Amino acid sequence: MNELGKGGGSEHRRCSAKGCGATAVWELVWNNPRVHTSERRKTWLACDDHRCYLSDFLDRRDFLLEVVALDPP
Repeated sequence: MNELGKGGGSEHRRCSAKGCGATAVWELVWNNPRVHTSERRKTWLACDDHRCYLSDFLDRRDFLLEVVALDPP
């Protein structure tokens, strides 16, 4: 899955859903408490069509911390 780039912002923000090439408009912030410290934040990106699917996947596992709307590219 893709993670939000840490670079200069010119990279394409692609949805993290498998096979989806849509532009992401949501940032899903999560961590796995069994593996990561509480300060660790991982990020998946989501388009409108996959926001609920990816959020539900993370939430069912108690990994989801927050969902944030991304600024337009």
